Amino acid sequence: MAEKRKYKKRFCKYCESKVDFMDYKDVGALRFSLSERYKIMPRRLTGNCKRHQDMISSVIKRARAAALVPYTVTRKAVITAPFENLR
Repeated sequence: MAEKRKYKKRFCKYCESKVDFMDYKDVGALRFSLSERYKIMPRRLTGNCKRHQDMISSVIKRARAAALVPYTVTRKAVITAPFENLR
């Protein structure tokens, strides 16, 4: 059998800073949970707990509905610096 890979344990940065509320208008803070194509990154990559991951996903969806964050970027529309206009 193959050996299991040892990964570094990731911790939720929102639990460490004791965040209870996230604002959808703070787009700069959301960019750490978005990929370069503006997709929501999964928990296994970000290290967030379930509570804060659910909170982040709902905040990102609200920001998308308010047109602060684009839904996705197609492969044809290549963006060199995707988070430069999210300030």
